[in-house]
Amino acid sequence: MQEPSAEVSGDGGSTVQNLPQPHTVSDNPSQVAMDDEVLRKSVNREREASFAMGLENNGAQYVNINEEASSPRVYNINKVSVLPLVFLIFYEVSGGPFGIEDSVGAAGPLLALLGFLIFPLIWSVPEALITAEMGTMFPENGGYVVWVSSALGPYWGFQQGWMKWLSGVIDNALYPVLFLDYLKSGIPALSGGLPRTFSALGLTAILTFLNYRGLVIVGWVAILLGVFSLLPFIVMGLVAIPKLEPSRWLVVNLHEVDWNLYLNTLFWNLNYWDSISTLAGEVDNPKKTLPKSLFYALILVVVGYFFPLLIGTGAVPLNRELWTDGYFSDIAKLLGGVWLRWWIQGAAAMSNMGMFIAEMSSDSFQLLGMAERGMLPECFAKRSRYGTPLIGILFSASGVILLSWLSFQEIVAAENFLYCFGMILEFLAFVRLRMKYPAASRPYKIPIGTVGSILMCIPPTILIFVVLALSSLKVAAVSLGAVVIGLVMQPCLTYAERRRWMKFSPNTNLPDLHGHNQESSGALIE
Repeated sequence: MQEPSAEVSGDGGSTVQNLPQPHTVSDNPSQVAMDDEVLRKSVNREREASFAMGLENNGAQYVNINEEASSPRVYNINKVSVLPLVFLIFYEVSGGPFGIEDSVGAAGPLLALLGFLIFPLIWSVPEALITAEMGTMFPENGGYVVWVSSALGPYWGFQQGWMKWLSGVIDNALYPVLFLDYLKSGIPALSGGLPRTFSALGLTAILTFLNYRGLVIVGWVAILLGVFSLLPFIVMGLVAIPKLEPSRWLVVNLHEVDWNLYLNTLFWNLNYWDSISTLAGEVDNPKKTLPKSLFYALILVVVGYFFPLLIGTGAVPLNRELWTDGYFSDIAKLLGGVWLRWWIQGAAAMSNMGMFIAEMSSDSFQLLGMAERGMLPECFAKRSRYGTPLIGILFSASGVILLSWLSFQEIVAAENFLYCFGMILEFLAFVRLRMKYPAASRPYKIPIGTVGSILMCIPPTILIFVVLALSSLKVAAVSLGAVVIGLVMQPCLTYAERRRWMKFSPNTNLPDLHGHNQESSGALIE
């Protein structure tokens, strides 16, 4: 029997010629099986060639992602533009200088200041550059899950999604607690008991509803919260100018440095640049908007950390024991009075709201992107009438409530541990795609070669292993247990799909990363 042929058109599309006609029921079962196998292989080759040509030429295969949503009801959903995206990234990563006080308490003024200048070069810049390149190469919801899946296969793509989602939910469990902590000095009833519990649940419900109403609303709320959160530090800086003593910035004692707390504080406050990639399908013209927004957000984050540290350490006599969470409000009172302290406390509370809504948006759209890739049941891909992933939002909110009992230190350490594993997979995916598919379309490409790509990933990888080595045994055991759950969960979901216990429906508008024939080594690019 002659095998059907596939012809690839010159514009990156493809047409299939000589496909066998639908066969009638045959008395020979082996002949029917052969016909089905030939048809399946032909369609697979056609899909693989189509995606390959799209990557080699101009990435036109992703037009549907930017112009059409996966649900017919949401064609005209407004996309996120540059300014809202900058503040969404700002809240994914930072949210302001609240929480960086421990860096001074752990290492003193000089190392704290140097840390927030040097650490971004080692960690934040490489991560932001990789996010810009990979996010424009794969401008769809799912972000880093799609990167890892395309480079290492769907199994590891699922592990990436599980670790990053769990890390994000653990991170988000922190913000309602911190919000109430900043208000309890003015409202003592929020210190504990049922008032605190119901307040945390109510706040979680309100912020979850904001995410349900739409990503554009979340973006503009993030802008308003960002301006309100940063403005008091500008005022504090102006008030502090007559009291600055530069010699205070140079204080250091290497024999009294808590390296674990110091590095975890830097790491926690300067990571999650890749989280915005899970929203790439909701961004207006992501191939230009995403790199530009990452650049502006990087400047905003670094300045937003360094300037308050410079003011706080230079204008107030050093007492390292006082430099813990919330100390900036005490500095504000010393420099400007009670009114400035209240403004800082209000800004800190609002900042936690901004970080919550930004993180939940990223987590929920990640689940939507995984469902569109067939990694999760199709219910996760369904959108509300506002275009938001309803099931993903509910799952993320449930995770926040279940994990809110953890302490601040446990939350930071656990999320850092899981995040480190995810970043290792991202670096491997980035380098592998650079080596294996150098001609693939990259609307934004880091101006370094393959060797430069490897060298760029070495410093942050070393930092990852340092952070992992400094983790406590309790945190390591809990985090590794969570990793094992993901390793087992993916085969279980595959089995459930095979037995038709759950329905999985990949989005046919998305380019095929591997083809159904996993034995094909040229599934991405022939």
